[in-house]
Amino acid sequence: MDLAYIPSPSTGVIHLGPIPLRGYAFCIILGVFVAVWLGNKRWIARGGTAGTVADIAVWAVPFGLVGGRLYHVITDYQLYFSEGENWVDAFKIWEGGLGIWGAIAFGAVGAWIGCRRRGIPLPAYADAIAPGIALAQAIGRWGNWFNQELYGKPTDLPWALKITESANREAGLYHPTFLYESLWCVGVAFLVIWADRRFKLGHGRAFALYVAAYCAGRGWIEYMRVDEAHHILGLRLNVWTAIIVFVLAVVYMVVSARVRPGREEIVEPRSRKPVETGKTDDDAEDAADAGTGKAASDASDDAADPDDAGDSHDVENGAGNGAGSAAKG
Repeated sequence: MDLAYIPSPSTGVIHLGPIPLRGYAFCIILGVFVAVWLGNKRWIARGGTAGTVADIAVWAVPFGLVGGRLYHVITDYQLYFSEGENWVDAFKIWEGGLGIWGAIAFGAVGAWIGCRRRGIPLPAYADAIAPGIALAQAIGRWGNWFNQELYGKPTDLPWALKITESANREAGLYHPTFLYESLWCVGVAFLVIWADRRFKLGHGRAFALYVAAYCAGRGWIEYMRVDEAHHILGLRLNVWTAIIVFVLAVVYMVVSARVRPGREEIVEPRSRKPVETGKTDDDAEDAADAGTGKAASDASDDAADPDDAGDSHDVENGAGNGAGSAAKG
């Protein structure tokens, strides 16, 4: 008799009157909101403008959803295009099936479009949003719990996941790989935040750290899963993908640190200069107000004493001519 286990929900849909609220979709949406919220805070801290992350997410999120679904359908095509299957089910994204590899790749394309429209460097945006993406994945994995999918091998551990019987699964107690990955992603988010503060990561290296750390966990978690998957040389396809992407991310971090050390000083051209370390946004606004007051005071003094204004003008012209001569030299 099993004394302890994680129960699975009896249904993945909660009806709010006539409106069905699907657990999988709810987790995805909640994850997106958390990613944008945290990304916005990090973007402002880097000197960017509030709302920019959300504006670019309008491009990145739809691209990511399409890419995630395409990757799933292509790598698990037999679920939709084999004999007896209905290809229309490939469009039922609410029933589960998003490949993170496709979601990140296509999402990056959408983010690139959004960044290009605003004149923002994509690596800086990726660094700001990286830990938020990890938290979004952590939340999104609970959608698999609602759908009773992507569990691991049978186990009798106290935290085993109880799966009920259906046409495509056998009842029993299994490793809750969705929970393992969720907790791992939370750890990845905190790792990126800590490393970014400690080492001032820039030029996409915070995002590369997120990718490498996620792949390190996805590799061993994927190895535990028992759902149907394609194998290459005895390993699941996603294990190979995790290994390859991990290597690419590490190589990028090493090469980028040598070619472009440090981090970007200005991340958004249309925003004001980044706030100096130790100063708050209120301090920056007070300084701007003081500068404006000083400019107004100088203008009043010039108007009150035309001779001084003329002398000042002569000095400025002299300085300008000297600078021009230096530039020509």
